[in-house]
Amino acid sequence: MSAPTLLTAGITGLGMSFPEKRLTNADLEKMVETEDAWIVERTGIRERRIVARGVPASHHGALAAQAALAHAGLTAADVDLILVPTVTPDMMFPSTACVIQDLIGAKRAWGYDISAACSGFVFALQAARAQVQTGAVKTALVVGTEVMSSIVDWTDRNTCILFGDGAGAVVVQAVDPALGGIVDAVHYIDGSGGKHLHMKAGGSLNPASEETVRAGMHYIYQEGKEVYRFAVRGMADVALEIVQRNHLTPADIQLLVPHQANIRIMEAAQRRLGLPDEKVAVTIDRFGNTTSASIPSALKVAYDEGRVKKGDHVVLVSFGAGFTWGAALLRWCID
Repeated sequence: MSAPTLLTAGITGLGMSFPEKRLTNADLEKMVETEDAWIVERTGIRERRIVARGVPASHHGALAAQAALAHAGLTAADVDLILVPTVTPDMMFPSTACVIQDLIGAKRAWGYDISAACSGFVFALQAARAQVQTGAVKTALVVGTEVMSSIVDWTDRNTCILFGDGAGAVVVQAVDPALGGIVDAVHYIDGSGGKHLHMKAGGSLNPASEETVRAGMHYIYQEGKEVYRFAVRGMADVALEIVQRNHLTPADIQLLVPHQANIRIMEAAQRRLGLPDEKVAVTIDRFGNTTSASIPSALKVAYDEGRVKKGDHVVLVSFGAGFTWGAALLRWCID
């Protein structure tokens, strides 16, 4: 029996949604012992967006999803699959994918959440690609959405300066392979790194209790130096790997979209590929680290700015808690 012919999956729509409230470095100077110049030098962040109290991840996720569908010329009735990478779901269950499905009225769709931290979007993109390639679904939505402000300790100057809230979404469908599509993807995990970046409580290991709340175990825990050391190497290595294994050179890449974690980590991946600044998407200065939302929203900003055109090679690269890291290679297929 011959192997089934696989379709080519590609991104056909982009959307994003961010809260209006801006939290600047000057604002943070009034909250914790820090300075604007230090934050900019160490992270590249000047401001981040923060949701109003009580606004869940599903809210901006649904808005980003609707924007992506509109960009693709589709409606919620066309959606077959919703994948939601997030570390700040509305609740433990049901999944935020279920909530977004209801909010946008995608009555035919099924879906689920993916927990891969900052690598969640590229992991979910590969899952959507596989479903579309086999013909199991025609239209998939990948919605990276986060309310990082809900798990940040605003008295911890080492972490509270880093994160912001928001959402980015893409539509994945079958495309003409002559026009482009998702060419390749590479993914890794190393669970031994989990001790360096995690949330200590809220799961079955340490269920929520008065003691866990009092001990601050529901906030992000990060050993910054260790995470930085692994992230610099991981993101740079996997970015180069996906280029080389597809018989390309860095000169063939028109746009690098790194996870917006820290400007120095992003610059390490840029240097490994030898790319000039004009070929790198940077939004960390205005949005901070929005975890799973950072790559799709940075891709949307780059598209809106006219920095990517049909036929261009685009590399998406990420690193996150787990540890998780990965990359995707696209040939751009949207006008």
